[in-house]
Amino acid sequence: MYDGFYNLNKKPFQLNADTDFFFNSEVHRRALAYMHYGLKQGEGFVIVIGKPGTGKTMLVKELVKSLNDDNISIGIMVSSQVGADDLLKIISATFGLPYDGEDKSTLLTRIHRYFMQQARDGKRVLMIVDEAQNLPKDSLEELRMLTNFELAGKSLFQIFLIGQPELSETLFLPEMEQLRQRIVATYQLKPLNEEETQSYILFRLQKAGWSQTPQFEEEIFNTICNYTQGIPRRINTLFDRVLLYGYLEELMLIDLNSIIKVIAEIEEESAIVNEELKEIVPATLNLTIDPTGSLEQRVLALEKIALKLQNTLNKERALLRKAILIQLDMDNIYNEDAGQE
Repeated sequence: MYDGFYNLNKKPFQLNADTDFFFNSEVHRRALAYMHYGLKQGEGFVIVIGKPGTGKTMLVKELVKSLNDDNISIGIMVSSQVGADDLLKIISATFGLPYDGEDKSTLLTRIHRYFMQQARDGKRVLMIVDEAQNLPKDSLEELRMLTNFELAGKSLFQIFLIGQPELSETLFLPEMEQLRQRIVATYQLKPLNEEETQSYILFRLQKAGWSQTPQFEEEIFNTICNYTQGIPRRINTLFDRVLLYGYLEELMLIDLNSIIKVIAEIEEESAIVNEELKEIVPATLNLTIDPTGSLEQRVLALEKIALKLQNTLNKERALLRKAILIQLDMDNIYNEDAGQE
């Protein structure tokens, strides 16, 4: 909608990590430098920590884009609560190795042989684990053990752990001492400051074909930085709404009053959603079944829990229908606009 109104060739504040929109701020430039330094070491772990929305996935994509794929075999894994045995299967799948129905010993042997063959072919093997804070301690330990594989005194396998601050907490547990000794570089992503926030917004607009329409009052960027805390994903979400508001109001100048109105709308919507969520939180969480009660009493308690769950499900379905209807309305508006153009 607004991209056509403002003559943009694409949406500038989409949430997916598109490297065409990689903003090389001081923070992200230093993070990439640390990652490249770690690569030069050719061994151990490189750790990048950042709060949600600070651009970790974008960094990973930009790093991979900059590497020479002829000399390095890269595997990217977005982790969840993966146990050590399943981790080996995921690593196998990532590098195209068979894994279905294999035991741990077979998986380890096959992975080792793959690492060895890559080294003989003059290639290095790098595993990048995104959302690494979700890995259990036993999986982190399994990764550490894989870094023991060597050929002629050189490590065959290097690992980048990219995660939220919880990852740092896990790594500093006493039982993680051996892994910490394998860390060759670590960096913590920080939010953008006010100047960088302004540069970030204008950079993304220019990448989307912005031709100075709309114009922006200088005062808005301080408010945007404060509200979003300088976190790129939050900036994207807010400014996407700002441009939508500008389109609906047919604004050629986005001023501070516009930003304040959009923030107020977002806060109001958030409050409504929070209230609705409170209503659908099942009261069954506070219900208990007395194990010493009679069979009839326990069956009655179970029936009450089932009824509460059914009511909760009905409310969740109603919210989902509401969201779908809103999306359909937005699509209809978009289609009407497209038909008029």
